[in-house]
Amino acid sequence: MSVCECTDGSRAQKNTQNKKTLSQNALFGMGNPLLDISAVVDKDFLDKYGLKPNDQILAEEKHKALFDEIVNKSKVEYHAGGSTQNSVKIAQWMIQEPHKVATFFGCIGTDHFGEILKQKAAEAHVDAHYYEQSQEPTGTCAACITGDNRSLVANLAAANCYNKEKHLDVDSNWSLVEKAQVYYIAGFFLTVSPESILKVAKHASVNNKIFGLNLSAPFISQFFKEPLMKVMPYVDIIFGNETEAATFAKEQGFETEDIAEIAQRVQSLPKFNKNRQRIVVFTQGREDTVATVGDRVKVFPVLDIDQNDIVDTNGAGDAFVGGFLSELVQEKPLEECIRAGHYAANVIIRRVGCTFPEKPDFQ
Repeated sequence: MSVCECTDGSRAQKNTQNKKTLSQNALFGMGNPLLDISAVVDKDFLDKYGLKPNDQILAEEKHKALFDEIVNKSKVEYHAGGSTQNSVKIAQWMIQEPHKVATFFGCIGTDHFGEILKQKAAEAHVDAHYYEQSQEPTGTCAACITGDNRSLVANLAAANCYNKEKHLDVDSNWSLVEKAQVYYIAGFFLTVSPESILKVAKHASVNNKIFGLNLSAPFISQFFKEPLMKVMPYVDIIFGNETEAATFAKEQGFETEDIAEIAQRVQSLPKFNKNRQRIVVFTQGREDTVATVGDRVKVFPVLDIDQNDIVDTNGAGDAFVGGFLSELVQEKPLEECIRAGHYAANVIIRRVGCTFPEKPDFQ
């Protein structure tokens, strides 16, 4: 009997049983680690650094002093962030026990923010193995909160400095890659180390393990098309939202804006491991999630939520993937993976930042 056929009571019991069989390092993520720094600021602070109340930007030279100022003058909260790290962190939260099911690789600086990031990853029970270097400071993302708005300023810094030869290729680190059964990398990492992604993706493909990739942002399909399409034949599960899907379709000359049709076209792109049919999952905010099931496309309704309960939608995509991965690594059916994704996203959008309560109540 699959989990889908259980009654709620036996489903919960079965979930508990399954979780006991999970091994450490079964889920592997690699990406751009950022220390999220959240603080309430005033309009003068936004004006000083030329920020809009609800925006996401990359830090420029004029924003460099912002990070020190926000820490020195405000009451700040720190969280382990960055897209892939958010997703594996949420997967670990959904799983709960054992700790360290999720492994994470990325680059940080040998500095105070790096120490905080290591501490926050440990608190989230993620087995983070960072490549530490002293050329660039640890990547940070300042969330400047004014009322209901958040202005995000990301300084990738060290995250851009990941080095395959000095980290991924090291035997002790590579052995952690080999321990995993499910791999997930956000498309953002294509801008940093496409050769690292390719090495992991090929390993997954040759060993019939599951490799997931996220389209992450329209600019990835537009400006990093070559590395993206190099890794695509190894991708077993591709994630994205409706905007990213539409941009990908346009760049690939699909000549359609129909999300279901785009999903089918992406699924049928060339693939090396013929033992696994590619799965395509496109979220659409409050609209139904579209996914390929076999050769068909199905829609999965998201959970209802009162618009007044939505606090912050920024981490919704990362949360969806995290929920999805938490069930995937337990070999649950696709429907269960999507249900868990919807649950996790629904929890995250009710809170500020990519944060969550102590325990999930997903049944």
